[in-house]
Amino acid sequence: MLALSDEQIASARQMLEAHSIGVAAICSPIGKVPIDSSFDENLQHFERAITVARMLGTRYIRIFSFYPPLNREAGTAAPDPGTYRDEVLRRLHEMTARARAAGLILLHENEKDIYGDTIAHNVDLLQNVNDEHFRAVLDPANYLQCEQTPYPNAYEAVRPWLSYVHVKDVRPDGALVVAGDGAAHWPDLLQRLRSDGYDGFFALEPHLMAAGRYQGFSGPDLFRSASQALQRLLREMEWEYV
Repeated sequence: MLALSDEQIASARQMLEAHSIGVAAICSPIGKVPIDSSFDENLQHFERAITVARMLGTRYIRIFSFYPPLNREAGTAAPDPGTYRDEVLRRLHEMTARARAAGLILLHENEKDIYGDTIAHNVDLLQNVNDEHFRAVLDPANYLQCEQTPYPNAYEAVRPWLSYVHVKDVRPDGALVVAGDGAAHWPDLLQRLRSDGYDGFFALEPHLMAAGRYQGFSGPDLFRSASQALQRLLREMEWEYV
């Protein structure tokens, strides 16, 4: 989306508004690059994300917290995340300051292999950035892929910062499935979210046909299956939604 021209973004907004559809968030790739990549280039993309968010009338931009360094000797093990933690925080502080100035909120996703992929690292970032303009996404499937327990462990840990929930699930064998068919304990998680008064977005991100490091895909039929699965879970607990 960030590669679209202003004219294309304006046209997209007109089409969405014609069907009474709003934009929940800009699902940007910001921060989904090695930590030793150019931060100036990253900031250029980030500023474009701010512009697009304003044009589409959303206050949220989804971001990531950087992959390990790319430029290391061939055959060497990935470095300890602690060695690049300070640079991750420096970059996140800068982007958060820019988001705050623009009146926008960054949503950090717990993507596999980035700095903030585990519960402990995610909480580390949230505590140290410590800003209302830097909030958490809860992606249960991503936590499972990092051998973390999404509910109750991850939920309890990030609950003070939680503003967005990604809906996908994964089986113990690694296959991505619709919510409720995997190991994420979606019925229990939804019940807890409801009892805790969660009123944010649920974003369907099932990746049922293909899932890679930089993108995922479901196609219309599988995406419909994912939507129907979530709606079924919500109906079973009588949680009304819009």
